[in-house]
Amino acid sequence: MRYFIAVAEERHFNRAAQRLHISQPPVSYAIQQLESTLGVRLLQRTSRSVTLTEAGRVFYREAQTLLRLADDVGTLVRRVDAGLTGRLKIGFVGSMLYRGLAQLLSRLRETLPDVEHVLTELNSNEQIEAVRRGELDLGFIHANPVPDDVEAIDLVSEPFRVCIPQTHPLAQQASIRLKDLAAEEFVLFSRSASPIYFETVLSMCGAAGFTPRIHHEVRHWLTVASLVSQGLGVSIVPACLARSGLQGAAFLDFRHTTRSVTQLIQSRERAGALHRSTASVIRDHFGVAA
Repeated sequence: MRYFIAVAEERHFNRAAQRLHISQPPVSYAIQQLESTLGVRLLQRTSRSVTLTEAGRVFYREAQTLLRLADDVGTLVRRVDAGLTGRLKIGFVGSMLYRGLAQLLSRLRETLPDVEHVLTELNSNEQIEAVRRGELDLGFIHANPVPDDVEAIDLVSEPFRVCIPQTHPLAQQASIRLKDLAAEEFVLFSRSASPIYFETVLSMCGAAGFTPRIHHEVRHWLTVASLVSQGLGVSIVPACLARSGLQGAAFLDFRHTTRSVTQLIQSRERAGALHRSTASVIRDHFGVAA
């Protein structure tokens, strides 16, 4: 087809051969084979020129379309093989909204414009199981123990902050001691939804010399901060929650060494080129070395 198009456009076998960077006999032979296969004459030949028959004009138009489609298919499969096109199901914990999830998605769209990203909010344990079952391709979780068939990559490490109502007597201080909240009622992320976080808070309070009085347990970070903002208790939350813009809540520093770590997870067995190219963009976005 490519040889035929060159001859049809050049109207001359020698010029077509020069354009194709080959000798003239293979071009003539290829056209003869093509006409024999189709059972029609495509070209009228004279000693001085070559013209298209009616069938040749139709074949020229269709050949251009077919070759363009062939090029497009080749490009498509190469992009698939390189992980540059496809569809990914991504899980996330609610706090990712305040860790730059929107900016990350914007970068993914710019870098991988032919990849569709479908988001589902789930807690960390739900995401780990969904990745294992193949229901999610990637997940953003709070650091948790993961099984051997799941790969976890640390992305963000941040301190915790105390979250108290703005009407609280300590709300105007820049920082407080955790033991100053020993008599308060606490709002915590549910033990069943995030046992690691639950135990982390108990551990920090224990190190400060008290056991927290847990009054409410909820399943979403914004619900934790919202209940605090309405005067229903105090809490200890990842520092990123301070960027929620929630009215009525104050976020204060306190002395501690514990960190809230966000991880990217994926299946070790199912990770293909698309997963790897996306994970590479995510690592680069968060400044994480491969």
